[in-house]
Amino acid sequence: MQGREQSWLKPGESLLRRLDVFLSPALRRNPPEELGRMRLLILIALVLMLLSLMTLMVVPISPQPWIHGPVSIFSLVMNSFALWLLRRRSTHEVSAMLVCSIIAVTLVFTFSASQWPYSASHAATMFLPALSVYLVGPRPGFFITLPVALFIAFVHPLRFTVFGDMPRPQAVQLWMLDTSAAFCMLGIWVVSWLHSSARTQANLAREQALRTLRESELELHNLIENTDDQVCSLDLEGRLIVANSAMRKAFQVRSGREPVSGETLFAPGTRQHEGILQLMARALGGQSVRIEDTFVHDTGQRETVEISFKPFFDQGGRPVGVTLFGRDVTKHKEAESKLTEVHRTLLDVSRKAGMAEVITGLLHNVGNTLNSINVSVSLVTERLRVSRVSGLLRATELLHAHRGSLGEFLDKDPRGQQLPSYLVAVSRQLVEEQQALLAEQRTLSDALEHVNSIISMQQQHARVSAPVEWVSVNQLIDDALRLHAVSLERSGVELHREYAELPPVMLDRHRLLQIVLNLLSNARHALLDHPRADKRLTVRIAPAPEDRLRIQVMDNGQGISPEHLSRIFTQGFTTKKDGHGFGLHTSALAAIEMGGGLTCDSPGPGQGATFTIDLPLHPPTTS
Repeated sequence: MQGREQSWLKPGESLLRRLDVFLSPALRRNPPEELGRMRLLILIALVLMLLSLMTLMVVPISPQPWIHGPVSIFSLVMNSFALWLLRRRSTHEVSAMLVCSIIAVTLVFTFSASQWPYSASHAATMFLPALSVYLVGPRPGFFITLPVALFIAFVHPLRFTVFGDMPRPQAVQLWMLDTSAAFCMLGIWVVSWLHSSARTQANLAREQALRTLRESELELHNLIENTDDQVCSLDLEGRLIVANSAMRKAFQVRSGREPVSGETLFAPGTRQHEGILQLMARALGGQSVRIEDTFVHDTGQRETVEISFKPFFDQGGRPVGVTLFGRDVTKHKEAESKLTEVHRTLLDVSRKAGMAEVITGLLHNVGNTLNSINVSVSLVTERLRVSRVSGLLRATELLHAHRGSLGEFLDKDPRGQQLPSYLVAVSRQLVEEQQALLAEQRTLSDALEHVNSIISMQQQHARVSAPVEWVSVNQLIDDALRLHAVSLERSGVELHREYAELPPVMLDRHRLLQIVLNLLSNARHALLDHPRADKRLTVRIAPAPEDRLRIQVMDNGQGISPEHLSRIFTQGFTTKKDGHGFGLHTSALAAIEMGGGLTCDSPGPGQGATFTIDLPLHPPTTS
């Protein structure tokens, strides 16, 4: 049926196109709607010319040849002139006015010459207002329609009633018919005017919508063409609909040919084509599809592209295809690789810095202990230098010299008489010296034992071990405090330990020791920088909710101001004159690497600070 309709329409289309021979080249380039208006104008002019020729042929037998002959010749000449104007001019308005005026004049002349009183109310008169509004517009059409309507309403009935002998009943009927015909003509003009105005507004709205659509399409086209991303649209069969220049260029580089609209990107049945269809099916099913693919060029250069698939829909909400977005992330991947390497280097530097800090603390505490040993050695040396042993030696030599007459010497010799009391005094003095030397010997032993324990502890923590191992947190904190014991004692710091009973925890011993040593060192400096006498340092170990471990280092030192609190863990930030701003930053990073965190809280300057290490009791499992 559809084929028969199309075959029936083809002759009509051919006829309409043949009418274009009467149009100038400029008029043929008009939009289809204007072209249809001009074709109707040509068709009406040709029909009027045909009617005029037919009338001329019957003029010899016409009852009124003096009327039909001139009217037909006038219509034939004027319509021919209208067609000639269409062939020569770039507008059709003059020809349209001419044809509509010919029709109006012909109607008036025919009604005036006709002997039939009811000719003015013929249905053909209604054709004039509709045609004039369509061909020349509402305003010119009104000035063409109005004279004819006035003629029909007043002049034509006067001819038969006032100037004729028509009976009164028929005259009243004629006036009613002609007046109604005139009003109908004006009514048709009004309806045609309203229709024309509505059509004009609709055309303006359509043109505006088309203009907006073209502008939006141009903006979208420019946006897609100017982006570095590769963009193309595929239909449900994977055939290319449209692709931007970046996509065409990239496809040319990878495949050696440009993508062709209406064809698949890859040959059907190939692995690439089947892979695209599978990804499209996932995207059309509502899944978020984003993959990375690596291409190796002929030059050996590798290119990594991030590809995503987004479905698009018709007005009914049915999916009709997929838009493919491709972004070259090669440089991004290289930057990520470099960043990972820098991060690894930073962690290595952080670990080395932490070990250096441990060693620095060890040497500092060993140095303090050696100072105590030096003081004890000096005291022992001074005691030995002023010892009464030399006096005892002289007394024994004197006894040895008088060993033959020792009784007489002790009785009669003044030196011998003083010797017993001298020996008693020397003995007492030597006992006191012995006790003092024993006390110094105990001090030396304690100091040496402290040095040995520090070195032993350092050897224990510095031994090669797994990154994560079972650690007694309480013991590790005690070891860290032992490293600072001498310096804290000499600074007059009162140390408080608040340890909960905890089983061994699987964690990184070195990282935790590094963090705690750094926090203890900062707390000691904060206490030294504050003039208060009751310096207090508290270390608290306690379990926290959700299988967490909480270690807190609290001091009542100089505290931290609010503006510094927000930047305390920033790399390079420090409030110390000789600080480098690296310790707390690396400690925070180490805590994060252990699956936890490091936080700080301080009421304000002069009110101390609390640093909290939050760690998991069980290390996160890795696949």
